[in-house]
Amino acid sequence: MTTRITTDDGVRLSCTEYVPSEESAAPVLLLHGLAGHTAEWDVLAGLLGPAYRRVGYDARGHGLSDRRPKDVSRAAHVRDAVAVAGQLALTRPVLIGQSLGGLTALLTAAAHPCLVRALVLVEAGPRGPAPELPGKIGAWLDSWPIPFESAEAAARFFGGGPAGLAWAAGLEARPDGLYPRVERDVMVDCVAESAVRSFWREWDQVRCPTLVVRGEAGSMPASEADEMRVRRPAGTRVEAVPGAGHDVHLDRPAELRALIEEFLSATPG
Repeated sequence: MTTRITTDDGVRLSCTEYVPSEESAAPVLLLHGLAGHTAEWDVLAGLLGPAYRRVGYDARGHGLSDRRPKDVSRAAHVRDAVAVAGQLALTRPVLIGQSLGGLTALLTAAAHPCLVRALVLVEAGPRGPAPELPGKIGAWLDSWPIPFESAEAAARFFGGGPAGLAWAAGLEARPDGLYPRVERDVMVDCVAESAVRSFWREWDQVRCPTLVVRGEAGSMPASEADEMRVRRPAGTRVEAVPGAGHDVHLDRPAELRALIEEFLSATPG
């Protein structure tokens, strides 16, 4: 079930609610990563099932949301998460975010501690600064053979398997092939703050229970996750998923679902 909301600065966001859900379903807000789209969560949302009210949205600058917003700062992304939760009546949701979406979730919980019941951060943390990041993102996007001639070709380019298929599914079909639903310069701007600063101060302000999930073959260093646990030992659980890369939610959705449900079963509602 898809709907649109408009933020205070006029950006239109495309939101997806997975149905059915039980009357007493616990709200969950799903936040995808850079250059991604909310349909990446389809499999995990299905596995979580109707005991959860599962809502996702295409971040500003992504997918079916406005492609060229003026502001793509971390603060703007936090305001979007708050706007989606408020306009769709998600009361104290669990925020589940992957990669840059996970950073948005972390910052939302830090800035709005009464809003968030719990965090699940998938391959996401406060490490920084990373001055090489904008260049790496730009070079990665420049390497895409646009237009892709077919969904099969796109899936192969993105590494094949469930992750490759999910990335291919986010492309836009045009008469001459498949195109990304993101703009290169907007994506580079989305990581500008991570290039010049860390977010450890914000991590120290998080008050809700947090599950940090790394892919065993992902890009999040074990040292970063360990430092998160050291700084917040009472409220932080760290897990690594064998055989998963950066896209844990796509590579190993069943294992991720099991970790999330075990974590939330021990988290006050």
